[in-house]
Amino acid sequence: MATRGLRVSGLVTLAFLAVGSVRADVSLTFGLYTSKKPTEMVRLYRPLLNLLEQALTAELKEPVEIHLQVAKTYEEGIKALTEGTFDFSQVGPVSYVQVKEKKANVELLAIEGTKGQKVVNGVICVLSNSPVQKVEDLKGKRFAFGDQFSTTGRYNSQLYLVEHGITSKDLGGFEYLERHDRVGSAVAAGDFDAGALNERTFRKLIDGGSPLRALAYFPIDGRPWVARDGLPEKVRAALKAALLDVKDPKVLAPIGEEGLVFLAGTDGDFESTRKAVRENHRFGP
Repeated sequence: MATRGLRVSGLVTLAFLAVGSVRADVSLTFGLYTSKKPTEMVRLYRPLLNLLEQALTAELKEPVEIHLQVAKTYEEGIKALTEGTFDFSQVGPVSYVQVKEKKANVELLAIEGTKGQKVVNGVICVLSNSPVQKVEDLKGKRFAFGDQFSTTGRYNSQLYLVEHGITSKDLGGFEYLERHDRVGSAVAAGDFDAGALNERTFRKLIDGGSPLRALAYFPIDGRPWVARDGLPEKVRAALKAALLDVKDPKVLAPIGEEGLVFLAGTDGDFESTRKAVRENHRFGP
């Protein structure tokens, strides 16, 4: 396989094409923001995109090619989707809510869920030998959050803290470390007393020997997959059907929580996310 890479306006475009392949009649751009190196993102998502290409080609009766673009930040990912640079995208629940506020015609294709439910877990973790035994014990402790635009790494975890009597003023300090793996590693290294990250990353760190313990779990809405405004209806419908038809665990396992499935959803499935954004002021600056 030949690899082609191009960086444009802060986005990394990565397409893996067979040498001598005929150019597709339908070319789509799938976008997401990076949580790992762009080449690692390709390794994780390419099997699913290959499966979608096959399904779309069969349904539309013309060759379909899907390129992967990786935005470096949450902000760039939102901008690319609302401006039409991405034809379809996997975004976080908070990003979806923000995109809908900017451009209501962005359409929901599917929601990532587990065990038939359109929710997954976030985790507040501490060192395995930490004296902290309940969330209320975090008063005066240093806390690591993820990205400032993250559903798990900021909004839902901060709402969970507030609902258990902890605001920013109660903590001994906090920082945003951008990525879930950085949060877990920082807590494991003793740089912070606790941190918020997704369950998948937490489990991976535990399996790798990190001395971490789950202090609390909190629910978050599953990640939505959305199509840009103006994507041709026949393509959008075929893409939605193809996503909902994906069942192969070998394709799904690399990209999400254990037992990931794509489920049909509506805008109303993100009310808890809207609440977390709306009430974030309660946590404090």
